Amino acid sequence: MIPFLHPGSPFPPATKALKRPNGLLAAGGDLSLPTLVNAYSHGIFPWYSEGDPILWWSPDPRMVLPSAELHISRSLRRRLLRRDVRVSFDEAFLDVLTACAAPRGEDAGTWLLPEMKAAYQALRDEGLAHSVEVWMGEELVGGLYGVAIGRMFFGESMFSRRSDGSKLALAFLAAQLTVWELPLIDCQMETEHLQSMGARLIPRRLFLSWVADLCRQDGPAAWRFDAGLEPIEVLARSNYTTEP
Repeated sequence: MIPFLHPGSPFPPATKALKRPNGLLAAGGDLSLPTLVNAYSHGIFPWYSEGDPILWWSPDPRMVLPSAELHISRSLRRRLLRRDVRVSFDEAFLDVLTACAAPRGEDAGTWLLPEMKAAYQALRDEGLAHSVEVWMGEELVGGLYGVAIGRMFFGESMFSRRSDGSKLALAFLAAQLTVWELPLIDCQMETEHLQSMGARLIPRRLFLSWVADLCRQDGPAAWRFDAGLEPIEVLARSNYTTEP
């Protein structure tokens, strides 16, 4: 059994999460700004479908991507060298959110329900959520969004409308986070796609230790890509450690 939270109730320790389904910690509560900041700062995130109560998760092990260790494949390297896209922070947050919320597959629904979108917009208004946009001319062809607290980035979702759209967004994000010395991107759940780009599983206890330390530290003053940022060069020369 998992506890049912009332609005404003404290979360149980993440170590109390179920093994099956992996990481299910609690139900109920609310999606207010203080609740979400508290959740992410303790390695907990919301994920549920329409008709369900809010469900809170903290899986073990946890999938993470060390920013400086993003793997750039030969095909992605060639794509980056073409320099035919423009990448931005926070220029089209709602558009990215909407694209990530689109059902994928004929029978697929979405977990990004209207109340979830409103909650992430509230985080964006407070400077705690950010989007990465990939543009070809005026067309938004890929992107991702996540939550940033201190020196920790919690990835939430990504999308592609053209080949490599989400990979380009992730490559630029990882490079800029490496420059800023933000060492870790939380990927939440294990996927082959993220694993192919360098993400790996770590024990939850280690993840929670890193999160506790990184969330207490000061993050970037302004979320803007460095002029002329070259992900291939940044990630090739980086010797920044993933230890917080």
